[in-house]
Amino acid sequence: MKEKKVSVLFVCLGNICRSPLAEAVFRAHVEEAGLTRRFEIDSAGTSGYHDGDAPDARTIASAKRRGIAVRGTARAVTERDLRQFDYIIAMDGDNLTKLRFLATSARAQPRLFLMRKFDPESWPDAPVPDPYFGGPRGFDEVHDIVERASRGLLAHLRAEHGF
Repeated sequence: MKEKKVSVLFVCLGNICRSPLAEAVFRAHVEEAGLTRRFEIDSAGTSGYHDGDAPDARTIASAKRRGIAVRGTARAVTERDLRQFDYIIAMDGDNLTKLRFLATSARAQPRLFLMRKFDPESWPDAPVPDPYFGGPRGFDEVHDIVERASRGLLAHLRAEHGF
Protein backbone atom coordinates (compact mmCIF):
# COMPACT_ATOMS: atom_id res chain seq x y z
CA MET A 1 0.00 0.00 0.00
CA LYS A 2 1.34 3.41 -0.99
CA GLU A 3 1.47 5.88 1.88
CA LYS A 4 -0.10 9.29 1.37
CA LYS A 5 2.33 12.15 1.09
CA VAL A 6 1.97 15.23 3.23
CA SER A 7 1.47 18.10 0.80
CA VAL A 8 2.68 21.61 1.57
CA LEU A 9 2.15 24.73 -0.56
CA PHE A 10 4.01 27.97 0.21
CA VAL A 11 2.25 31.15 -0.92
CA CYS A 12 3.32 34.79 -1.27
CA LEU A 13 2.08 37.57 -3.55
CA GLY A 14 3.88 37.00 -6.85
CA ASN A 15 5.64 33.65 -6.33
CA ILE A 16 9.06 35.01 -7.26
CA CYS A 17 10.70 35.89 -3.90
CA ARG A 18 9.42 34.47 -0.62
CA SER A 19 7.38 31.41 -1.58
CA PRO A 20 9.88 29.85 -4.03
CA LEU A 21 12.58 30.41 -1.39
CA ALA A 22 10.43 28.77 1.28
CA GLU A 23 9.72 25.86 -1.07
CA ALA A 24 13.45 25.37 -1.77
CA VAL A 25 14.55 25.72 1.85
CA PHE A 26 11.82 23.41 3.16
CA ARG A 27 12.65 20.88 0.44
CA ALA A 28 16.31 20.98 1.52
CA HIS A 29 15.35 20.34 5.17
CA VAL A 30 13.08 17.47 4.13
CA GLU A 31 15.88 15.93 2.02
CA GLU A 32 18.38 16.38 4.87
CA ALA A 33 15.98 14.50 7.16
CA GLY A 34 15.63 11.67 4.62
CA LEU A 35 11.89 12.30 4.23
CA THR A 36 11.62 13.23 0.55
CA ARG A 37 9.25 10.36 -0.23
CA ARG A 38 6.88 11.57 2.50
CA PHE A 39 6.27 15.06 1.07
CA GLU A 40 4.86 16.92 -1.90
CA ILE A 41 6.12 20.52 -1.88
CA ASP A 42 5.26 23.45 -4.16
CA SER A 43 4.75 27.21 -4.17
CA ALA A 44 2.38 29.72 -5.76
CA GLY A 45 1.29 33.35 -5.53
CA THR A 46 -2.00 35.00 -4.69
CA SER A 47 -1.63 37.13 -7.82
CA GLY A 48 -0.77 36.29 -11.40
CA TYR A 49 1.53 39.31 -11.81
CA HIS A 50 4.57 37.17 -12.56
CA ASP A 51 3.00 34.03 -14.08
CA GLY A 52 5.64 32.19 -16.08
CA ASP A 53 8.58 34.15 -14.62
CA ALA A 54 11.62 32.60 -12.96
CA PRO A 55 12.29 33.37 -9.30
CA ASP A 56 13.82 36.78 -8.59
CA ALA A 57 17.58 36.80 -9.27
CA ARG A 58 18.23 38.24 -5.79
CA THR A 59 16.36 35.35 -4.18
CA ILE A 60 18.36 32.87 -6.25
CA ALA A 61 21.66 34.59 -5.34
CA SER A 62 20.92 34.74 -1.61
CA ALA A 63 19.96 31.07 -1.54
CA LYS A 64 22.91 30.00 -3.70
CA ARG A 65 25.33 31.56 -1.20
CA ARG A 66 23.86 29.13 1.35
CA GLY A 67 23.89 26.10 -0.91
CA ILE A 68 20.17 26.14 -1.75
CA ALA A 69 18.94 25.96 -5.34
CA VAL A 70 15.76 27.97 -6.00
CA ARG A 71 13.97 26.86 -9.14
CA GLY A 72 10.53 26.95 -10.63
CA THR A 73 8.16 29.12 -12.56
CA ALA A 74 5.80 31.60 -10.95
CA ARG A 75 2.12 30.72 -10.96
CA ALA A 76 -1.03 31.81 -9.22
CA VAL A 77 -2.67 29.63 -6.60
CA THR A 78 -5.75 27.80 -7.88
CA GLU A 79 -8.91 26.41 -6.34
CA ARG A 80 -7.49 22.97 -7.12
CA ASP A 81 -4.45 23.79 -4.96
CA LEU A 82 -6.77 24.62 -2.08
CA ARG A 83 -8.45 21.24 -2.37
CA GLN A 84 -5.23 19.28 -3.07
CA PHE A 85 -2.72 20.54 -0.48
CA ASP A 86 -2.91 19.50 3.17
CA TYR A 87 -1.06 22.58 4.43
CA ILE A 88 -0.91 26.01 2.84
CA ILE A 89 1.65 28.32 4.34
CA ALA A 90 1.17 32.05 3.70
CA MET A 91 3.98 34.56 3.95
CA ASP A 92 1.85 37.39 5.34
CA GLY A 93 -1.61 38.36 6.51
CA ASP A 94 -2.74 39.72 3.14
CA ASN A 95 -1.90 36.41 1.48
CA LEU A 96 -3.66 34.52 4.26
CA THR A 97 -6.81 36.64 3.87
CA LYS A 98 -6.87 36.00 0.10
CA LEU A 99 -6.34 32.28 0.66
CA ARG A 100 -9.21 32.12 3.15
CA PHE A 101 -11.50 33.85 0.65
CA LEU A 102 -10.43 31.47 -2.15
CA ALA A 103 -10.85 28.44 0.10
CA THR A 104 -14.40 29.49 0.94
CA SER A 105 -15.32 29.95 -2.72
CA ALA A 106 -13.62 26.66 -3.62
CA ARG A 107 -15.39 24.87 -0.77
CA ALA A 108 -11.99 23.67 0.39
CA GLN A 109 -10.72 23.22 3.92
CA PRO A 110 -6.92 23.26 3.78
CA ARG A 111 -4.95 23.94 6.92
CA LEU A 112 -3.87 27.55 6.49
CA PHE A 113 -0.98 29.00 8.51
CA LEU A 114 1.32 31.97 8.50
CA MET A 115 4.96 30.97 7.97
CA ARG A 116 6.19 32.79 11.07
CA LYS A 117 3.94 30.63 13.27
CA PHE A 118 6.77 28.11 13.03
CA ASP A 119 9.62 30.59 13.63
CA PRO A 120 10.81 30.23 17.23
CA GLU A 121 12.23 33.77 17.17
CA SER A 122 8.97 35.45 16.18
CA TRP A 123 5.41 35.99 17.22
CA PRO A 124 2.92 33.83 15.26
CA ASP A 125 1.18 36.66 13.39
CA ALA A 126 4.35 38.31 12.11
CA PRO A 127 4.80 38.48 8.33
CA VAL A 128 7.74 37.29 6.33
CA PRO A 129 8.63 40.72 4.90
CA ASP A 130 8.56 41.11 1.14
CA PRO A 131 12.13 41.95 0.05
CA TYR A 132 11.16 42.83 -3.54
CA PHE A 133 11.59 46.60 -3.30
CA GLY A 134 14.62 46.49 -1.00
CA GLY A 135 18.28 45.66 -1.40
CA PRO A 136 20.22 42.40 -1.08
CA ARG A 137 20.28 42.56 2.72
CA GLY A 138 16.49 42.15 2.81
CA PHE A 139 16.76 38.91 0.83
CA ASP A 140 19.33 37.57 3.31
CA GLU A 141 17.09 38.53 6.26
CA VAL A 142 14.13 36.79 4.63
CA HIS A 143 16.31 33.73 4.09
CA ASP A 144 17.16 33.68 7.83
CA ILE A 145 13.46 33.84 8.70
CA VAL A 146 12.55 31.13 6.20
CA GLU A 147 15.34 28.85 7.50
CA ARG A 148 14.08 29.05 11.08
CA ALA A 149 10.42 28.73 10.15
CA SER A 150 11.07 25.82 7.79
CA ARG A 151 12.84 23.88 10.51
CA GLY A 152 9.95 24.62 12.87
CA LEU A 153 7.38 23.58 10.26
CA LEU A 154 9.18 20.30 9.59
CA ALA A 155 9.33 19.56 13.34
CA HIS A 156 5.61 20.34 13.62
CA LEU A 157 4.69 18.07 10.70
CA ARG A 158 6.92 15.25 11.92
CA ALA A 159 5.23 15.36 15.32
CA GLU A 160 1.74 15.64 13.83
CA HIS A 161 2.27 12.75 11.38
CA GLY A 162 4.52 10.57 13.54
CA PHE A 163 7.66 10.38 11.41
